[in-house]
Amino acid sequence: MSVESELALTAHEADLDLLPLSADERRDHILEIVNARGRVRVRDLAELVRVTEPTIRKDITDLASQRLLRRIHGGALAIRPAYEPSVTARTHTNALGKCAIARACLAQVRDGDAIFIDSGSTMIALADAFRPDPALANPPAAPPANVNVLTNAVEVARILAPISTVRHTMLGGQYRAAGECLVGPLAIEALERFTLNIAFIGVTGLSDAGFTVADVSEAQLKAAAMERARRVIVPMDHTKVGSTGFIRVCETDRIDTVITDEPNEYLEQMCAEHDVELVLA
Repeated sequence: MSVESELALTAHEADLDLLPLSADERRDHILEIVNARGRVRVRDLAELVRVTEPTIRKDITDLASQRLLRRIHGGALAIRPAYEPSVTARTHTNALGKCAIARACLAQVRDGDAIFIDSGSTMIALADAFRPDPALANPPAAPPANVNVLTNAVEVARILAPISTVRHTMLGGQYRAAGECLVGPLAIEALERFTLNIAFIGVTGLSDAGFTVADVSEAQLKAAAMERARRVIVPMDHTKVGSTGFIRVCETDRIDTVITDEPNEYLEQMCAEHDVELVLA
């Protein structure tokens, strides 16, 4: 959520002090909060809307019966598909968190590994991690050497091209401008020739629906990459927890590891239920 949206939501929340809301107004406001934040706990909604937790639970049940949100243990989850901003816009969102995730991803790669790096802003941060900044006071350990990287992301290939310790191969196919990546039958056909140690898969969100993205063609390519990999890792910053994209890539238990940047009770619960390793960067 943008700073402007957050400020607008906060201002709207503050208006509740001025006069009580009717039941319909209260439920509209609950839906607005859940859609903006992705996932909200009952006790947080009770504080924001200034009513009791039993009232919030009843409102959530009513809204869930209308399929306007999803009721989960202890809270509510948005079901509205997330809007897909450009990769450039996403690069500037939670940049520090994505850098931390990228370093944690790099720690999963060993010398000589063959890996797939998907498209997306977190994947760009991962590609950047292969060229640590020597100006840093405490630079990270040297990145793995002799790594074969397969990618469908134009910016990932551009970053990796001059790095001598990486041999990169770019898939061909149809260019998708919103994702700055190559997709389609040609990309999938080429991908099926490779065997991978790790597939780093980008997603729009994780909810009870599983891991989701905004585009059908990207979902198909991600699924194909997962089939070619011994391990599947999803690097996902905390803002995506509870969000739901247009199409599901896979169920939660299809993933081996999730790497994120902040503790999240819902994510911890999902990973524990589906035997998925959770790494906090």
